[in-house]
Amino acid sequence: MQLGNFSISLSVKDLAASRAFYEKLGFRQVAGNPAQNWLILQNESATIGLFQGMFERNTLTFNPGWDRRMNTLPDFDDVREIQRELQRQGMTLASAADASGSGPANLMLIDPDGNPVLIDQHVAAPRK
Repeated sequence: MQLGNFSISLSVKDLAASRAFYEKLGFRQVAGNPAQNWLILQNESATIGLFQGMFERNTLTFNPGWDRRMNTLPDFDDVREIQRELQRQGMTLASAADASGSGPANLMLIDPDGNPVLIDQHVAAPRK
């Protein structure tokens, strides 16, 4: 199962303070919009998202179809394929993608410790 690019999405109380903190650790903004209360920061191989007022908890995030630089991969598992496999394995989804849809979609699972796991696809899947 190809889950795509991984990042941690942090639920922050103060976007500017969090940005300043992580910049001191060597992170730099690569995407996002502070006016919309979100930023994506990277440092070497680490990617974090800062989200103010969007998530209740910190969330593990996977982006099928994207590499680390948010470039679309030529071949990847569509989120609906991943969803079918997870359901086949008996996993319970907290939210599901429209199985008959195409293009961007997402699903969410909750791990055994209560951590949200978001599988969030932003691009159309390649035709197979």
